[in-house]
Amino acid sequence: MSGESGGVVGRYGKHFVMERRDGVLLLRMHTGGGPAVMSLALHNAWGQAFQEVGNDPDTELLIITGTGDSWIAGLEPGLRERRPYREWTSEARYATYYDGLKLLENLVFSVDVPTIGAINGSGFHHELALVCDLTLCTPGTVFDDTHFPAGAVPGDGQHLVFQELMGLKRAAFSLYTGAGIDARQAAELGLVNEVVDADRLLPRAWELAETIMSAPRTTRRLTHAVLQRPWRRRLIDDLAFGRTHQLFDA
Repeated sequence: MSGESGGVVGRYGKHFVMERRDGVLLLRMHTGGGPAVMSLALHNAWGQAFQEVGNDPDTELLIITGTGDSWIAGLEPGLRERRPYREWTSEARYATYYDGLKLLENLVFSVDVPTIGAINGSGFHHELALVCDLTLCTPGTVFDDTHFPAGAVPGDGQHLVFQELMGLKRAAFSLYTGAGIDARQAAELGLVNEVVDADRLLPRAWELAETIMSAPRTTRRLTHAVLQRPWRRRLIDDLAFGRTHQLFDA
């Protein structure tokens, strides 16, 4: 990943834009240069990209963010109209199951450097930013999980993050009702560290990155290991359980 023509960007440029500064890698998702749109291809690309980031010796800190004012701006046309999961081929079912696990697993288990999530708006899969060591969001961001109101089991990872950060009762209410949590509430509940105006979101992320990067390399990496230990335990215990229950009823 030594240049913008190779590595993550070379393989996944359709989904991510990369910016690197002195060991800090910013990975910004997009679709056609605008806000990212959820698709099975993006679902796959996240896990693969995190694996490559983790293998890159030149990356010492990772910032992940979106484009524009949406973290993920809706679904790819036709995604909701796909055939029921039980009618897919076994290979397609496994691929979707596997990608759903690696989305979080490769971020938590494969990226061994400090992480900052800079959430630029509402959308799907906020859990990617919420499991980062530090998480920022913009004032207009709303966090929710609408699987249950839509007739699906909330088991793809956001549920797990809500339970861990908000507590079981608050998470249960949000998951059953699909009720949104605004940025102010998210900060109060401990979902995010700071709420930052949109024009200050990335500058603030870079400021925090600079502060972290001022520490010795070993200190940075071992501190990240300590901070991510609870997530590793939680994913081992619960992620595959939730994913299989979600897909059973998909």
